[in-house]
Amino acid sequence: MEWPSREALAREGLSLARLWFVRVLRVVILAVLLWEAFHHDRGWRLVAGVALVVLCGALGWAFFRTSFDHRLWPSLALLVLLIAAAYAAALGDWRALALVLWCGTAVAALERLPLAAGVACVIVSLSAFSLYNTDSWLVTGLIVVGLALAGYTLRLDAEVRGSTQRMLAQERAARAAEAETAALDERARIAREIHDVLAHSLSAQLVHLEAARLLIEGEATREQILDRVVAARSMAREGLAETRQALSALRGELTPVEDFLREVVASDGASVTVTGARRALPAEASQAVRRVAQEAVTNVRKHAPGAKVTVQLDYGEGEVTLDIRDSGAPPGELAASGAGYGLLGMRERAELLGGSLMAGPVEEGFVVTLKVPT
Repeated sequence: MEWPSREALAREGLSLARLWFVRVLRVVILAVLLWEAFHHDRGWRLVAGVALVVLCGALGWAFFRTSFDHRLWPSLALLVLLIAAAYAAALGDWRALALVLWCGTAVAALERLPLAAGVACVIVSLSAFSLYNTDSWLVTGLIVVGLALAGYTLRLDAEVRGSTQRMLAQERAARAAEAETAALDERARIAREIHDVLAHSLSAQLVHLEAARLLIEGEATREQILDRVVAARSMAREGLAETRQALSALRGELTPVEDFLREVVASDGASVTVTGARRALPAEASQAVRRVAQEAVTNVRKHAPGAKVTVQLDYGEGEVTLDIRDSGAPPGELAASGAGYGLLGMRERAELLGGSLMAGPVEEGFVVTLKVPT
């Protein structure tokens, strides 16, 4: 009993063949009506017939606009005027025009109006058609039933088309939202990669540069200071290499995780143990292992310089586990440096992938354990 949806009343979703069929049908009907008006008439009847056809065209166009906007009373008023125009055509002996108007208003009312209002218009139009039509009552009844079914079928067809258009619009909106979410996730991933690389590289350089400053203040030898500066320069080179590696990772060009871990701890003389069946890891899981390893080793260098580091990578069923332990050492001079966001960032990275990260002191030293589903 409600209005057909705007999508149902619009032309979107109509095939090109159907659109052309409707256009050709309208042209044929208009040609018949004009022929009816011009065929035998002359003088004032000719002018009146043409004027009535033009008026009906304008009323029909206005009805289509008001019904599309779901304006009930203006739509009903326009239909009443069209029915009245049909009566005028009948009085003027324009038979074809009158019959077409009554049939058209009945079909349009069923197709484009709420049924409560449309049925009333259909009864009026088809009653007038039945009384004016000269065919037998059987033929007239069949025509009336056919018109009613045609109008209701067009309504159902329009509703199906409108539902399809709404579903397509919702699907497009969902795809756009998914694309936007994917883009935001990718931006966040790139931001994390850049942050992790820079944080690791710059914090390591800060360790050596701060040590060099302390050595200068303590009047250390030139060789000791030079060693720290050279170490900082080496860390800068390593940071540049890591940045290039991160860019390669974003392009999907990753070196094996085991090789990367050995490179990270090479300067510390640490051992890397790999257990389980080795396999290629998803890009996100692989990056999580790499960044957590970098952050953990950097923390050892800052907070426990000289401590022995052991790294174990275990390929379990459905997950990979990274365990980094240090043997403990007296806090270094730079133990208080840093903002303290390293562990928080590692834990957030693990939780984003559905994994976990545990970090804390043990009997000797400190342990960081990462578990990531694969």
